[in-house]
Amino acid sequence: MKKILLFLMIIINLVWGVDIAMTQTPTNNNMESNITLKEPPFGYNLFKGNFANIRQFIYNPHYRINIGDKILIVFWGAFENEITVTVDNQGNIFIPKVGVIHVMGLEASKLNILIQNAVKKVFKNNVFVYANVLNYQPINVFVTGNVNYPGLYQGLSTDSIIQFLDKAKGINLKDGSFRKIYVKRNGKIIKSYDLYNFLLGGNLRMMEFKNGDIIYVGSLKYYVYVTGDVKRAYRFELLYPEITLQKLKKYALPNETATSVIVKHWDKNGKLITKKYSINDNPFIFNGDEVNFISEHNAKQITIKLDGAIKGSHTLIVKKGTSLKEVLNKLNYSPFANKNAIQLYRKSIAKLQKQLIDAELKDLEQKVLTSSSVTTAGATIKKEEAQLIMEFIKRAKQIQPKGRVVLNKETNLSQVILEDGDTIYIPKKSSIVTIQGEVRIPGAQTYVPGYSVDDYIKSVGGFSSRADKKHILIIRQSGKVITYDDTAFFKKHIKIKKGDSILVLSKPNSENLQITKDITQILYQIAVSAGVVLRLF
Repeated sequence: MKKILLFLMIIINLVWGVDIAMTQTPTNNNMESNITLKEPPFGYNLFKGNFANIRQFIYNPHYRINIGDKILIVFWGAFENEITVTVDNQGNIFIPKVGVIHVMGLEASKLNILIQNAVKKVFKNNVFVYANVLNYQPINVFVTGNVNYPGLYQGLSTDSIIQFLDKAKGINLKDGSFRKIYVKRNGKIIKSYDLYNFLLGGNLRMMEFKNGDIIYVGSLKYYVYVTGDVKRAYRFELLYPEITLQKLKKYALPNETATSVIVKHWDKNGKLITKKYSINDNPFIFNGDEVNFISEHNAKQITIKLDGAIKGSHTLIVKKGTSLKEVLNKLNYSPFANKNAIQLYRKSIAKLQKQLIDAELKDLEQKVLTSSSVTTAGATIKKEEAQLIMEFIKRAKQIQPKGRVVLNKETNLSQVILEDGDTIYIPKKSSIVTIQGEVRIPGAQTYVPGYSVDDYIKSVGGFSSRADKKHILIIRQSGKVITYDDTAFFKKHIKIKKGDSILVLSKPNSENLQITKDITQILYQIAVSAGVVLRLF
């Protein structure tokens, strides 16, 4: 007896499955209200029941007449009448005085012609007919995949895909895809939908559903979070693992006050990397990234870059007014870090250094172009020299200073207030001394205790013919610069340390002492600000 009752219950569920699926009501309109997300998915409020109970009888010329459809037939002329007929279980309709007409499977656009031809066989003259489908027979469509209430739902063949999804209480906001929705018929995908076309542009392709069609909602795979100074702060679904910032802006619609973008990215090792871009840049944004649009007109935070021998994130976002000492105290140093040679690079300093060099180059250029010579031979030499100096000026203009702020042992780091875009570099402990510039074989040498500047220069083959022995620079890892004159009778004793760089500048070769002095000064500034020894000719 129990087996019989169980069997009857199964049959009842199968027969009334449509009604059960349609009458089940969740406690909330949105089944995902109890799920905590960083930002709601774009389109999360689309399915609130506003489409589910609406039936729209839209004329579809390709609709095929089905069992149960009601058809209005109007006669006028020599015979006047108006009747409504229903397509019976055999797919036929019956018209008095005309007879039985098979209409099952006939396209709606051909219905009027079929009935008219049948009527003309009975009423030969002056009888006209108009036929119209009053209502379409409901069909049953399966809705499955990542929806909140998978099931079999009833609707019209002319209903939109949004209506059927709304009947299933919408897409699962945690795992469901708004962009990979498929309609299957007889095991094959006949149409795919991307609801972003509807959400962003109001475009929705209509189709005619058939009994037994399956709507399948795919799984969310790629996405990014957008927050901050935008009109749309949502989780946006991506079709591919990456998207450009400019394309993402079309989704998010930044406000006019937005000036910058901060991107948080997790690499393969789970390491958080934070980068800052101008809103006009176009970097790639990757799956899982968090993108924050900010306005820096009244920024309360600044972004600091970290480099060198440290562990963890290489970007920090700190409050305005944070000191260098506060940041250094928070860093996770590598065992090889040289904490006594912290380096600070600042964009505003680099800009100032560039302006000073460009000003001196411009002044040098004017002097070269305005200088003259008394003799013809002297004029020829001046011309050749001028060409060489102009070539030097051209190359020097391309040099980009680093903007290093020199930190001495006496520097009070708590008084060094950081600026937006500063870079803090923590060098590794080094046992190398580099020798660059006007030496025969520029390169790196291992540190030798007690070696002097001359000893290291000899170790790389000595000075080149262009070396300015009066202007040798020793640059410590901290950025401190020491000058050395190798031609002095009483040479300055300089203790070379591990990690030092020895830069031998070029010697200008000009009859004009002022030009020689100017070039020497420019070479010195370039070497100090950019760490580059620029050859003259």
